[in-house]
Amino acid sequence: MSESNNYEKLKNNYTATVYVIQEIAGTKSGNPKINIMGASNYGQFKFLLPEFSQMIFSPGPLIYKLRQGLKNYKPRDYLLLTGDPAIIGVACSIVSDITGGKFKLLKWDKQERKYYPIEINLYEKGEIDDN
Repeated sequence: MSESNNYEKLKNNYTATVYVIQEIAGTKSGNPKINIMGASNYGQFKFLLPEFSQMIFSPGPLIYKLRQGLKNYKPRDYLLLTGDPAIIGVACSIVSDITGGKFKLLKWDKQERKYYPIEINLYEKGEIDDN
């Protein structure tokens, strides 16, 4: 194995992945509706589903494809929540199952025009302010 192959393998072991749940609408026609390039500051993109994927009558195959695409999700990685809200919900559920309820996602801030990382812990035992 050459040195460059070793470097690429090591780099991939320590580089975060940004799992983009669905390709951006308009991608196929060459005119994406939003620009997600700012999210590339957090890792390499991995697109899980084509832009026209829908969860309607038979979710099984789509869930299987999401599970396969997310099986290597690590705590350093991020979800970029794009596409069908039902698919987003399933993707978050799959990642939560893999990580025990802890995962990271990227949230777009329209005012600042940039992505912010958000860490989710579904089982956090913090106090809830009732005010």
